[in-house]
Amino acid sequence: MSNLLELIKERKSVRTYDARPLSAEHQSELEAYAKAIRNPFEIPVEFVMLDAKEHGLSSPVLAGEIEYVAAKVKKQPNAEVAYGYSFEKLVLHAQSLGIGTVFIGGTMKRELFEKAANVQADELMPCVSPLGYPAAKRSLKEMMMRKGVKADTRLKADQLFFKDTWGNPLATAELSDVFEMVRLAPSAVNKQPWRIVEIDGVYHFYEKKDKGYDKEATGDLQKIDIGIALCHFMMGLEELGKQPKVSFVNPGIEAPKDVEYVLSVCVS
Repeated sequence: MSNLLELIKERKSVRTYDARPLSAEHQSELEAYAKAIRNPFEIPVEFVMLDAKEHGLSSPVLAGEIEYVAAKVKKQPNAEVAYGYSFEKLVLHAQSLGIGTVFIGGTMKRELFEKAANVQADELMPCVSPLGYPAAKRSLKEMMMRKGVKADTRLKADQLFFKDTWGNPLATAELSDVFEMVRLAPSAVNKQPWRIVEIDGVYHFYEKKDKGYDKEATGDLQKIDIGIALCHFMMGLEELGKQPKVSFVNPGIEAPKDVEYVLSVCVS
């Protein structure tokens, strides 16, 4: 099993923190890493560290958090996918340092977070995350929430990855670890909206849309999820020594009405 897959398996959404501030070393490490993050679209995503007490920030689904990280991006095509990709890179790096995170998109006073992060009219701040050390025990509220969204379950590979035509299962043995990384990616309410169709060695990403996730204030939150899945896919391929590149070559296959083509990945 690869080191990246182990990290992805270890990482869980954390909603209960022990109220300790990040160590100076971890704070400095995260800030430096955030500034260096790039995504395949070369769309700048700016991260902002926010002190919860200083700005009066909180979320009813969290306990013990004292710091957040927000990010903002200019409104443009593929902004949400780039955002999710970049944010997930930070989340995985935080996990490698023993720092807990969870994507928060709706359960917060958005106007307070946007003011604290100085979000401009031409920018999006779809989600934020607390940053902190997990408490020794999850709160009852957190345990109930995880149960409600079936946080520890995922769709099977044959429901997510297809060969040539929609619904025809892709044999994933050659890149089994990489596809497992994608399958395990976090998503809003655990919807797993990504689908991948492989045709002649090109992997086409689609969004299976659910109502209520595309809003003016946040953009399309499920495209954030596509970005997270893409991050796992690209990082997994790079770990194998491959050189994946994002392109836009819609193969025009027949797909359900609630499905939208997003992007393609060529692998070399």
